[in-house]
Amino acid sequence: MMKLNKIILSSALVLSSLFAAAQTKDSIEYVFNPHWYFQAQIGGQETLGETSFGTLLSPNAQLAAGYNFHKVVGARLALNSWQSKGAWEYDGEKNDYAWKYIAAHIDLTFDLTTLIDGYKPNRLVSVGIYGGLGANFAWDNRDAYNVKTKLEAAGVDPALEYYWTGDDDGTKISFLGSFGAYADFRVSSRVSVGLELQANVLTDRYNSKRADNADWYFNALVGVKIALGKTHSTKVVKADPIPEYKPCCDTVIIERVVERIIEKEPAPAVVEEKKEPFRRDIFFTINNTSISSKEQAKVDEVVEYLKANPDAKVIVTGYADKGTGTVKINLRLSNQRASTVGKALISAGISSDRIITRAMDESYEQPYPDPIQNRVAICIAE
Repeated sequence: MMKLNKIILSSALVLSSLFAAAQTKDSIEYVFNPHWYFQAQIGGQETLGETSFGTLLSPNAQLAAGYNFHKVVGARLALNSWQSKGAWEYDGEKNDYAWKYIAAHIDLTFDLTTLIDGYKPNRLVSVGIYGGLGANFAWDNRDAYNVKTKLEAAGVDPALEYYWTGDDDGTKISFLGSFGAYADFRVSSRVSVGLELQANVLTDRYNSKRADNADWYFNALVGVKIALGKTHSTKVVKADPIPEYKPCCDTVIIERVVERIIEKEPAPAVVEEKKEPFRRDIFFTINNTSISSKEQAKVDEVVEYLKANPDAKVIVTGYADKGTGTVKINLRLSNQRASTVGKALISAGISSDRIITRAMDESYEQPYPDPIQNRVAICIAE
């Protein structure tokens, strides 16, 4: 019986150690911030008509203002404009005509990458879709009038039954549906360049020709998107505490065994767990002391950590690749890199008395085996 009790007690102690080993460290979590953005794009349009695809190309441009109120879902107001084209082919001759327009539509946008893979603001590429409704305001349809007049004079009916003006002042308002897909490529935390493919459907009367089906035009656009305000913040997620282990069997016999063990062996010393410091390495190119847009994201994370931990201080240590340049040049680069990061933290609202900057010369061991990585300023906060 005593042997069985010792086995039970030993198992309990092993389980307790496993619970202790399972404790995780604190982590940094990104939090989405609702924000406005502005978008400017330019590209081309193909109007779908009763002729070969690709023959009715026109220039196209679009301006948009949007609001991402959720990490996946947003809305935007887009103004799309330039010109559309139509054509009537007769006796091997293609008679083109063009008119001007401006279309306004409100779209709902959906970030598919975030929906599938979670919110990651530093992701290089984000892909999404959108759909919306709006109105197309068209004018200056004189080219269609000239084609109609020319063909009728030749005894040909051009089937322009839906021709909507015979003078310079006529306009046409059509409701439209707009939908498409986009891919945004991250440049910085607030700037991205993107590609957009857009389809627009209108009534049969848009291109003046009667075809007994809907009229379409397709836009391919490239441009830039600029976020107005911070797109995200960070927070420190505390690790779960070690769960208290309670033995499954609370018998008098086991209690006596525990008492004997305590009498023979001293209680283990309590070791205070040391919190891991927060570290970010900001890399520089050769003979350079300015912070690139890619590395600026790391500086922003240091700022967020210091704001979330007002008692923390940060040490910024500058290094240079000792395999390149002289001792004097490398010491200057190390000092300027540490100073550049320190000034960036101060500009972001961190008090200078919480920042210590220092430069390492060649007498110190470099932090990385790869020489290129030693062009760095290392930030350690605790």
